[in-house]
Amino acid sequence: MELNEAIQSRRSIRKFKTDPIPENYITELIEAGRLAPSGSNLQSTRYVIIKSEEARAKFAECTPLPFVTQAPLIIACCINKKVLDTAEKRSKELMQSNAFADTPLANMNRDSETYNKRRREMDEESLKSYLSLNAAIALEHIALRAVDLGLGSCWIMMFDREKAKKILELDERYDVVALLPIGYPDQNPPQRPRLELNELVIQTI
Repeated sequence: MELNEAIQSRRSIRKFKTDPIPENYITELIEAGRLAPSGSNLQSTRYVIIKSEEARAKFAECTPLPFVTQAPLIIACCINKKVLDTAEKRSKELMQSNAFADTPLANMNRDSETYNKRRREMDEESLKSYLSLNAAIALEHIALRAVDLGLGSCWIMMFDREKAKKILELDERYDVVALLPIGYPDQNPPQRPRLELNELVIQTI
């Protein structure tokens, strides 16, 4: 499927068939998330794969939306808040891969400590927002790959994060920021209303 076709075909699916998702498809979805860009290449997004009937039933305690746990697969998207501990290593990797060639950042290795220090000194809320934005990019990669594989999904924010974290037995490093139920669509909803292009561009300067 062409990228533009996947973008135009994607819908929020809230009714799924019960057919299980092949293991190789799950691997493809996570691979799509793995390849997503992240700020400073920190790669802070982590995933919990929820697919057993027992696990999905237990997870129903976290959300008032029945279709979430009726999907044969739920990907719980998490952020690793301790990822800044790897910032120096990631910076070196970027320099070694020549990622900043022909840009003012090419000399970043001369002042990498200042660069990494700014990241480490982010307050908790700013850090969570920053990492959540990176997770959102990865989730959209996964959602579009799902369309390409003939699957549907629906990005979910309506859930109890603390309860989800407890059920998933995650330690303090991780926060669950979104759920992505995935399955073969059992509905074919029309395109949702969208604003016109001229309503989106504030100005061209």
